[in-house]
Amino acid sequence: MATFRKRGDSWQAIVDRKGVFKSASFPTKARAQAWATQTEADIVAGIQGIAEEHTLGELLTKYSDEKSPNKEGARWEQIRIKMYLREFPDLMKVSVSRLDGRNLSGWRDARLKDVSAATVRREWNLLSKAINTAVREWKWMVSNPLKEIDRPPPSEPRDRRISVDEIERLTLALGYNRESAPETVSARVGAMFLFAIETAMRCKEMCLMRPGWIDFDNRVCTIPKRGVVHTKTGGRDVPLSREAIRIVRQMPTDETVFGLKESQVDALFRKARDKTGIVDLHFHDTKHEAVTRLARKMEPYDLARSVGTRNLKLLMIYYNRSAEDIARGLD
Repeated sequence: MATFRKRGDSWQAIVDRKGVFKSASFPTKARAQAWATQTEADIVAGIQGIAEEHTLGELLTKYSDEKSPNKEGARWEQIRIKMYLREFPDLMKVSVSRLDGRNLSGWRDARLKDVSAATVRREWNLLSKAINTAVREWKWMVSNPLKEIDRPPPSEPRDRRISVDEIERLTLALGYNRESAPETVSARVGAMFLFAIETAMRCKEMCLMRPGWIDFDNRVCTIPKRGVVHTKTGGRDVPLSREAIRIVRQMPTDETVFGLKESQVDALFRKARDKTGIVDLHFHDTKHEAVTRLARKMEPYDLARSVGTRNLKLLMIYYNRSAEDIARGLD
């Protein structure tokens, strides 16, 4: 027997029969009743019973194998899915026909204890895309149960600036010297740190950056739109300061300018930060510092194109000039 619940402006129909559990929401009770009647009939006839054979783990594995490789960010998706399979074995064993808000709210709450709300929101997007694919294309599910629970609210944007003293302490700890070519991996991280402050480029973009991307005469770095390089903002032209050009010319010739992987940058930057005693600073904070500095030199639309966004409001997330600093500029 189906049950019905009024939820805000919609009606939820719940069918639990012969070991198959399904739920869906509709704008009217009549539509909910019609769906429930048909669903019960299908279950009895054995048409949808096959959904019981598929688990969430099977769903995510299929999505990782068939869908992720065709998208940007494929490696991130596949790494996350492997983490789900490893860290949430009980949830992965749940049949998709029994998957509901109760299961998924437990996953959400567990992740929020270990990672930021922003990370959970990104993982939420991945789960939702995989489940929606199962609903639309594979017909394993009737609806997406993530719609039944609350998504974590966005985190407050960071406003961390990097002082001149901190820059000097970090580059010293990393072993970077302006007068000589960086010979160690740590020193190259120091060079990339300074280059990030000059350009507002992301860590992944700088790790992928090839010498051929750079037009030294016109001081422009062209990030390709397509090919082996996939970045968050897509292709764009990044204007380079004289200091940015100096840093690039200082680097040894290699396939990539800095010859670094993201994992190396993250680990060595954190090690140097902790060694210097600097508190609450992430490598990504270079973007805040860079955008705030560049905003003094560029018009808003030029800055947006350089950073790689069409939404000027997004620049405010990274623009962190203080009211005191602005006031001094009024005199």
